[in-house]
Amino acid sequence: MRIMGLDYGSVTVGVAISDELLITAQGIETIQRKHETKLRQTLARIDELIKEYAVERIVLGYPKNMNNTIGERAVKSEEFAEVLRKRTGLLVVLWDERLTTVAAHQTLILGDVRREERGKVVDKLAAVLILQGYLDFLSNQRKENQGNRIDTGEL
Repeated sequence: MRIMGLDYGSVTVGVAISDELLITAQGIETIQRKHETKLRQTLARIDELIKEYAVERIVLGYPKNMNNTIGERAVKSEEFAEVLRKRTGLLVVLWDERLTTVAAHQTLILGDVRREERGKVVDKLAAVLILQGYLDFLSNQRKENQGNRIDTGEL
């Protein structure tokens, strides 16, 4: 099983994929589109990646406000999640992504990546951070369940 992580932006979608053991997330690409409402090619590319990597679940970044409220970007992510569910038939998990783009920028700055290059990879790195957070959560859940000897049927 593999999980896909997505960082959904106004004109880009960063894409990451887990390894088969659900331990690590790797950045795959950043999908570009000309306008926020033009999703056909974006969705077609996501479909291709789902097939190529045998993805069974999608984790979509959910950009809540810092005070935990839902703003315009979060609503757009909810709408995109519903489109993904209907189109792919897969479980789409909304995952709190607060500060992942900031963390991605900081990581690239610390890595001495030039400003021009940062813009090309920041969304892909944000998708990695979103997916890795989710994978770490799953790992912790499995450890807790093993310690309690509870079989939840999850992974």
